[in-house]
Amino acid sequence: MGVEIRAEGLVMTYGDVRAVDGVSFTVAPGEFFGLLGPNGAGKTTALEMIEGLRRPMAGTVRIDGHDPWNREPELQRRMGVQLQASSFFERLTAREQLDTFGALYGVAAGRTDQMLEQVGLVDKADVRTEDLSGGQKQRLSIACALIHDPEVVFLDEPTAALDPQARHNLWDVLRTINHSGRTVILTTHYMDEAEALCDRVAIMDAGRILEMDTPAALVRGLDAPVRISLAPGTLSLADARAVAGSDAVDVDDPGTTITTRDAARVLSDLAARDALGGLSVKGASLEDVFLDLTGRQYRA
Repeated sequence: MGVEIRAEGLVMTYGDVRAVDGVSFTVAPGEFFGLLGPNGAGKTTALEMIEGLRRPMAGTVRIDGHDPWNREPELQRRMGVQLQASSFFERLTAREQLDTFGALYGVAAGRTDQMLEQVGLVDKADVRTEDLSGGQKQRLSIACALIHDPEVVFLDEPTAALDPQARHNLWDVLRTINHSGRTVILTTHYMDEAEALCDRVAIMDAGRILEMDTPAALVRGLDAPVRISLAPGTLSLADARAVAGSDAVDVDDPGTTITTRDAARVLSDLAARDALGGLSVKGASLEDVFLDLTGRQYRA
């Protein structure tokens, strides 16, 4: 179960714009892999080439040794694809949509009820898709991609438009799929989602991969300071500066936040002063890595 995916030197241009510019990576069987990047970074275009929906202008894609552009029926049956924009058959209910998708793959009818339960749409089973909310349509789209129990799953921003409960419930579904040995590739703008789900991530911008590693390794490589927040009134500004020491990155006024690269020593000193009540510690995250690599300017 699970398949290997190899992308080598993928290129796609639109006029003078190189949307994908020499992208290469390998996804191991059973790996959960994330493609991250700001709007226009090229991640959706790269994903569509890997899925076989676009033919690369240069480079190659192999899924378990097969070229997805050839549309081999046996390979397509092993793939599940959820696109960024959902599209359904008109005037069908959620149940009928899943029954139709399942019939295309020869799936037993009982699978529909299972998928409705997994994505939390049991109470909407007999509602036409045009009457579903945006988040409900998104969940139905994911259910359609998973109805035939594929070995490799492609998800393009799967939790866009979902509320926090639906996001976390879907994470559980995706973890279960991946832990059963399936290969999963997703794009997402939610860095906490990538940290929670992905074994490795590739951060893209301007059509190229900037960094690729496990989320934890990327965060460690950033070497960012730690923010230690104290309950108001715990220390005076002078005491907070004394605890922080001369190598502190910053101590705010009135001394409720110490930013330091020597968190262990600062925490030890705070413990000695009995100043740990209400304290919180925040280190760097994948979002910090993302912003460090891609910048903070607005994207069109």
